[in-house]
Amino acid sequence: DAKTTQPTSMDCAEGRAANLPCNHSTISANEYIHWYRQIHSQGPQYVIHGLKNNETNAMASLIITEDRKSSTLILPHATLRDTAVYYCILRVAHWD
Repeated sequence: DAKTTQPTSMDCAEGRAANLPCNHSTISANEYIHWYRQIHSQGPQYVIHGLKNNETNAMASLIITEDRKSSTLILPHATLRDTAVYYCILRVAHWD
């Protein structure tokens, strides 16, 4: 049962990059790192995911350490609209 740990809260200046760290030292080889965010009373929103390689999409970048024991979500230009609860989740890929 892989567990992730994240800071309880983080501050960031508007327009600056926000770096959100996540530790997952017990990650297994086939587990993907997923990031979601939840704004106010809305449902969770997918942000990004990755396995080993660093990933970038329109919303964020995901930096994964070589040993995969930790990762960092980077929001390149954080704004007030990015204020949310961010969740780092490990999930095994299931191919149907």
